[in-house]
Amino acid sequence: MRTTRRPIQVVSTWVRRQPPKVKAFLAVITGMAALVLLRAIVHDHDNLFVAAEAVHSIGISVLIYKLMKEKTCAGISLKSQELTAMFLAVRLYCSFVMEYDIHTLLDLATLATTLWVIYMIRFKLKSSYMEDKDNFLIYYVVIPCAALALLIHPSTSHLFVNRVFWAFCVYLEAVSVLPQLRVMQNTKIVEPFTAHYVFALGVARFLSCAHWVLQVLDSQGHLLVALGHGLWPSMVLISEIVQTFILADFCYYYVKSVFGGQLVMRLPSGVV
Repeated sequence: MRTTRRPIQVVSTWVRRQPPKVKAFLAVITGMAALVLLRAIVHDHDNLFVAAEAVHSIGISVLIYKLMKEKTCAGISLKSQELTAMFLAVRLYCSFVMEYDIHTLLDLATLATTLWVIYMIRFKLKSSYMEDKDNFLIYYVVIPCAALALLIHPSTSHLFVNRVFWAFCVYLEAVSVLPQLRVMQNTKIVEPFTAHYVFALGVARFLSCAHWVLQVLDSQGHLLVALGHGLWPSMVLISEIVQTFILADFCYYYVKSVFGGQLVMRLPSGVV
């Protein structure tokens, strides 16, 4: 007898068989549908940015649970954590000198937990750290982000160095997950807690991107003027979109694995 396939399995199989251009088109359509839904449900779109930071904090909490329960940091990229701590520290500095609000408190909490994760990987659980798999050279992203920040940054009335720092943390956040994706690309197997963490990052990135896109739409483009003139407003939106698409492929396979009842993700070649 033929077994009845779940609808999610039928859709997943159909999507997987489509050419890359069709997959990209479907991803754009899905993203636009999600934006329309969020616009209808969430009236104060600034809450989306708060939600993004909250989901990021939840992702870090999942990592902490993994480190405390399993006493291993296998599959976690120390370099991604260090890049995360770097952009959070810079953004926290910018918050203190430029605008102090609820985001400052959320960033402070996320930075503190990220530093704890780094400490655990470097000292307490160093024997389980997969250093050979975590081989992404972080200066490949830090140096270009710093150079780009010097060239393209806000044109507000703040001090020049503060405006450059602001741009630097925006650009660095967009690519901070790349070392973690490299680790998963090298291992091809992602255990549950690490998968939950990276999926949380994907959700946080999408919510943050949705916040900016909807804010621009609601203000009929006036928000871009408020951010300054030149290329900077466009670069903010591009950075948010880049963050979302970097993790989109992984999130698709994560959802597929969850609905398929798989506890451990096995990534096919070419993913991330």
